[in-house]
Amino acid sequence: MAEKRAACLVDLLPPEESVKIAAAAGVSAELADRSIFRLLLRRPSLAKAVNDLLFSLLFDAVLDDRIRELVIMRIGWVTDSDYEWTQHWSVAQQAFACSPEDLYAVRDWKASDRFEAAARAALAATDETLETGTLSRETFALCEQHLGGADQCLELVASIGAWRLISQLARSCQIPLEDGVESWPPDGLHP
Repeated sequence: MAEKRAACLVDLLPPEESVKIAAAAGVSAELADRSIFRLLLRRPSLAKAVNDLLFSLLFDAVLDDRIRELVIMRIGWVTDSDYEWTQHWSVAQQAFACSPEDLYAVRDWKASDRFEAAARAALAATDETLETGTLSRETFALCEQHLGGADQCLELVASIGAWRLISQLARSCQIPLEDGVESWPPDGLHP
């Protein structure tokens, strides 16, 4: 039996209206029908800013794609964001070649032997930032050493902030998953 999902606290735009507004605002057409953008496009300039930030971090990045996706999945798990976890479960595998085993392991990454030094540094930075709101000098130096330099660290910090924002929006506004999407893939476990 399917789980009854709570309604979004702010009405989502109808898909057709969202697509029209996205085109006028310069938001990617492939995002216009996703629930989070159907919410954000109520404020087109906000949707455009989020679109540009995410696209920059996804497609014009110096941070390794796999590491970024591990960070996003960790944020989804730690913050209990079904929407974020569910969206990136498929994205991470299809677009950025993450293995399902790596994505499972993100749940308890410290106990896993699946992650190399760079991924472990990025995941430690993610946990530290989520816990304290900042990144210590020591953790920044560790990331700089293992991720390739200051530019990668800058993108790591921006990625943590960007997808923390997505998690906060999704949870605070109770953004629903898209129709036909199963909660907490692949096994329904959640924090």
